[in-house]
Order: sequence, then C-alpha cells, then structure tokens
Amino acid sequence: MKHSLLAVLVLGLGLAGCSKQAPESPAAATPPPAAAATATKAAASAEKLQADAGTETSDRAEATLEKAAAMPESGQLPGGKWKAGVHYKPIVPAQGTGVEPGQVEVLEVFWLGCSHCYALDPFLENWQKAKAPYVKFTRVPVMWGPAHRAHARLFYTLQALGKLDTLFGPTFDEIQTRGNMLIDNSDDKSLKMQLAFAKAHGITEADYTREYNGFFVNSNLQRAEDLTRRYKVEGVPNIIVNGKYQTDVGMAGGHEQLIALINDLTAFEKKR
Repeated sequence: MKHSLLAVLVLGLGLAGCSKQAPESPAAATPPPAAAATATKAAASAEKLQADAGTETSDRAEATLEKAAAMPESGQLPGGKWKAGVHYKPIVPAQGTGVEPGQVEVLEVFWLGCSHCYALDPFLENWQKAKAPYVKFTRVPVMWGPAHRAHARLFYTLQALGKLDTLFGPTFDEIQTRGNMLIDNSDDKSLKMQLAFAKAHGITEADYTREYNGFFVNSNLQRAEDLTRRYKVEGVPNIIVNGKYQTDVGMAGGHEQLIALINDLTAFEKKR
C-alpha cells in the first residue's frame, strides 16, 4: 500500500502504516486505534480513494518499482505465493549489512508514535521467539523529523542503559495506550517527561541524563538517520531483509502474512 497524504487523514484507523507526511508535533500524535468495524470501513474507503488519487509522482514511483522488480530471477523468491514488486520490493542496488558471515539481517524501521507499529509489535515479538538462529533482528527508529528524533533518543537511551529488553513494551504501552507521548515541543520538556517515566521504572536521573547525550545514543541516532535516508523510508513499520528486500504489512497482505514472508525471504537468503 502506498503511503500518501491521504493516508494521514485516516491515520490510526487500521491502515498498514504511518506515513512520512504524518504530523510531527507531539500534540498531533497518532490517536488510539478505532474499533475494528470502523477501522475496516475506513481502510476500505481510504484504499479506494487512494487508488483514484494517483499522481505523477506515484506513477514515476510505480515505474521505478517495475524496473526494480525486473531484477534477475536469482535475486527473487521462487515463483509462488510471493511476487516481487507486489509483496516485496527488491532493493537495487542491494545495501551492505552489519551482520556476521552466515547471518541474515532483518531490520524493522519503526516509530514509537505509530499505532501501526504498535499493532505489529506482538507479531514480531512472537516471531523473535521462534525465528531461525541465523537471523539477526534489529529495530531502527525512523528519523523523519524532531518528534521522531526525540523518540529515537528515548529508544537508544534505554538501550544504552541495558533496559530496552524489559522496557520496550512498557514504553510502547505508555505512548499508545496511556496517551503519554514522552516528548514535547522542546528538548528540555521531552527530557523532563522521559525522566519521570525512567524514574517510575527504577532508572536514576543521573544514569538517564548521562546516556541521553552520550556517545552511544548520538552515534546510533546518526546510523538511524543514515538508514532512513539510504532505504528511502516513506512509511512505517517497514521491514528490510538483508539489505535486499523491502516490505510492509500492506504489501504482504496482513500481519501474519508479513511474518511468513520474512521467514521465506530470510530462508532464501541463507541458501544463497
């Protein structure tokens, strides 16, 4: 599914992802998901309107995608349920990864303020427990603007403190179900909100502020910005497999289908 300005109008109503054009102000953050019936109707209406609202830009993107999908068959999944250019985009040229030889990298580019990323997370958590040992999974915060950067700094600060495994879920819950965005319109206010959250989960102010502006956090913010730009991420959640394939919930056809596609792509890469 393409993520255009139209998608922003129905943000939070059960579509496949959050668009780059989504409001960056914390005050205009993603609303709680609507009821399932309403979400289904909104998604169907949005898809129809979006299909009728093609632009010259999207036409050019489609042409580029067709060229990418025409990559050699050796770089595509064998024919069957998954089709290049439909269920996943071959990335041409392929990008380098940071994994060891014999490993296959899976990146999820996400945003803590995105309800669609939150909806996908339980599926990814279950997948991680059963994924092949050669698969290395890494979450990468999207870096579109100030709000995304502020959430990315929170993410990497928790990681620097060794608290990400235990607090990633609670952080997502705090933002998505309690409506506490943990960021504001200034860095000072964002830090104050995050400190309150950190203290409530046993992290001292001294420890949090030390890492908040530390080398680990700043270097990872730069890496996340580079990845967002290099993969031309226009919507989240976005899945990138081994620097060669890009897909999302909409392209795959659903959450469970996305997990199955990830498994097939990683297995294909392992055999290559």
